Amino acid sequence: MPEWLGLIFEILKITLPALIVFFTARNLLSQHLLNSERMMAARNNAAKMAETLPLRLQAYERLSLFCERIALPNLLLRLQEKDQTAGELKVALYLGIQHEYEHNISQQVYMSAQLWDIIRQARDNSMQAIDAVSDIIEPSHPSQALSRALLDQAAPSSNAGLAMALNAIKKEAALLFD
Repeated sequence: MPEWLGLIFEILKITLPALIVFFTARNLLSQHLLNSERMMAARNNAAKMAETLPLRLQAYERLSLFCERIALPNLLLRLQEKDQTAGELKVALYLGIQHEYEHNISQQVYMSAQLWDIIRQARDNSMQAIDAVSDIIEPSHPSQALSRALLDQAAPSSNAGLAMALNAIKKEAALLFD
């Protein structure tokens, strides 16, 4: 065997094991670093969830309360006054719904866009129900006439939209615990 071939075999005997050790160590170290990064990301996500979970739950609670407060029977109990005309009651109902909406508008940050659209649709349904019934009742009539008509005609359809919104709130809140 020529001397140069023996020299190459000697170099390979030393270099090949060193390269195998080098690549093995490199792979192990990169796997370790990757796992460490994943663990840090998981810890950060858990910390963020621990901070945002109470805020999100509070948002769902507030929007549930919003739905209850804009239900026509509850609005009428809160806003109807003695010696009020139907026109004044209509305006008071609109303002009551809008005030509740504006009070809770910041809660949309903590929920999905789809849920917020359902909430907004429930609000719009309540206002449309008031519109539909108030078109039948003269604005100068006593507020009791509008109130009775709203409870008889509009409350069932309005409450269906609010029930759907409440159901959607419950479903999305339940996703936080899965």
